Amino acid sequence: MPEAHVTIAEAATARPAAAAPIAFDDAGFLADPRAWTPALAEQLARLDGMGSLGAQHWQVIDLVRERWYRLGALPVMRLVCRAVQVDPQAAHRLFRSCRSLWRIAGLPDPGEEARAYMN
Repeated sequence: MPEAHVTIAEAATARPAAAAPIAFDDAGFLADPRAWTPALAEQLARLDGMGSLGAQHWQVIDLVRERWYRLGALPVMRLVCRAVQVDPQAAHRLFRSCRSLWRIAGLPDPGEEARAYMN
């Protein structure tokens, strides 16, 4: 579960303090999901060697973030793919792994068991 319930609208508009560094936990996930911004997502994608995020990337990111904040749990990727009309192989090509998607979407560490299924 997220530490504090934040709606997708709040998360999308939340901004860290101007000089606050962006912190990541030991597993590489954003320590404070409220620090996430679309610009940070773009930076993380470039660092992961993905280049610029396109429309399909954003459809998947937006849906995963919305489901996480609504349900407080990992969404089933098969259902995410179906909802945004992307086949699973195409989704894998977009993000390379669920872990990469999760990091770029700015979501917190889902826990050890969930991480085992993310690669």
